[in-house]
Amino acid sequence: MQWKRTLLTAAMATALSLGIAASASADTVWQSHHPRREEVNNRLNNLNHRIGVERAEGEISTRQARSMRAKDRTIRAQERFDASFSNGHITRAEQRALNQDENGLSRQIGR
Repeated sequence: MQWKRTLLTAAMATALSLGIAASASADTVWQSHHPRREEVNNRLNNLNHRIGVERAEGEISTRQARSMRAKDRTIRAQERFDASFSNGHITRAEQRALNQDENGLSRQIGR
């Protein structure tokens, strides 16, 4: 009888740990319903971080960082504007255009 209880406890612990791991890696509802916007926004967050790192390392000036962040905000505004016409979604063509803008900003940052 003791071995059944031990087996049951081990099975429950395994199931619980798998459930916690699965929920930690799961997207939010918004992320799962807006994958294109999520990808664009993740890239923008990464670009913004890179601008901060480059500025902190002294590789770009304050003026350059300010200009790059303004371009970042422009891309974010365009993403929101595009989504406003499609019930919160962006089309593949809009994502492609936003990615091109992000690529240009990425080349300016360097690295």
